[in-house]
Amino acid sequence: MSTLREQMQADLQLIGITPKTQQVYLREVSNFENYFEKSPDLLGETEVKEYLLYLLNERHLSQGTFRYYVSGLKFLYRTTLKREDVVANIQYPKRKKTLPIVLALSEVEALFSATENIKHKALLMITYSAGLRLSETSRLKVTDIDSKRMMVRVEQGKRSKDRYTLLSQTALECLRHYWREYRPKEWLFEGQKEGTHIGHTAIRQIFLAAKKRAGITKSVSVHSLRHAFATHLIEAGTSLHHVQLLLGHRSPVTTTIYLHVSQLNLSQVTSPLDKPKQS
Repeated sequence: MSTLREQMQADLQLIGITPKTQQVYLREVSNFENYFEKSPDLLGETEVKEYLLYLLNERHLSQGTFRYYVSGLKFLYRTTLKREDVVANIQYPKRKKTLPIVLALSEVEALFSATENIKHKALLMITYSAGLRLSETSRLKVTDIDSKRMMVRVEQGKRSKDRYTLLSQTALECLRHYWREYRPKEWLFEGQKEGTHIGHTAIRQIFLAAKKRAGITKSVSVHSLRHAFATHLIEAGTSLHHVQLLLGHRSPVTTTIYLHVSQLNLSQVTSPLDKPKQS
């Protein structure tokens, strides 16, 4: 598949697909090829459907992972092989509409209090206070912290778009303490190897360790800090439009999910049973 792989990678690059997503698509197409032990250009709609059913019924892939496989195969046949007919009848699975589990502000503060390592505390604090994705936290640079304007520059976030978000005064003080102790050079949170940034696995481990020490039993992840950031802003009266800009959402519809999980909406509504009766 080497030549086909190179051709597909070039096609992905030409339309601006991020390197991370490129690797995901290429890996998944390679798995498809290995399953049939044939080049994808020799396979058709029947094989694509058989493989996708295998992923669902035997591999039990999550919906998100499965959608990546569908996207990768659709791109291969539509764009690289110019065989639209192969995937014309392949549909994306409908997304399950589940609401995120949100950490209370007291739980977020407990995470910070339970973290003594200043690097780990600074990392968790900037992730929450700026509403960052895990990948964005890992790739923060020292120069992204703008203390004069009290902003954090998020370079090439999701969909390769830069944005600015909030720099908390509390987080800034923690970052300054961290910087004096660690003196990071280019990457704000450096990896173990010189010149590298901290990895995703390391960030997840930092969060899970803090969660355990804080006694939090909710099923939450690093991304829950971003959910908490958005929800707490809305509860504090921040407009949906501003939250959308801070999160870097392309559509306001994506941001409206936080209206459903914020206590603000429910706390301001009175059951009709409890409304004063007219005499």
